[in-house]
Amino acid sequence: MRYSVANWIDQVLSRGVPDSVIAFCFNLYEEADGSWAMELVGTDTFDMEDEDWACSEVTDFGSRNCLYSWKKKCKWDKALKYMVKELRRYLKRGKYAELLKSKDGVGVGFVDGNIEILFNK
Repeated sequence: MRYSVANWIDQVLSRGVPDSVIAFCFNLYEEADGSWAMELVGTDTFDMEDEDWACSEVTDFGSRNCLYSWKKKCKWDKALKYMVKELRRYLKRGKYAELLKSKDGVGVGFVDGNIEILFNK
């Protein structure tokens, strides 16, 4: 089944968020032949100055077993730009937008790259 980004986030967050989660990070991966994937993790730290906060994972909400995947023949920066746009749209009007924004921060980035902060308190 093919999910939209919003439907995938809805499915992932419907499982609930542990109390120890204070931030969210959408981790992106480059797959083979023009495919990309994303997981969502909840962390127990958040620091605008130190991107290692995203490594302090409390949960992946089961998303590692159900990655959001999409095909787009492009370089990594275009894939990131696409997902930033989708996630910003979700943070404006998604079902769990207020839940995401109730925590200290929301970021997105490749697991071996920089994190773009989409929201912080």
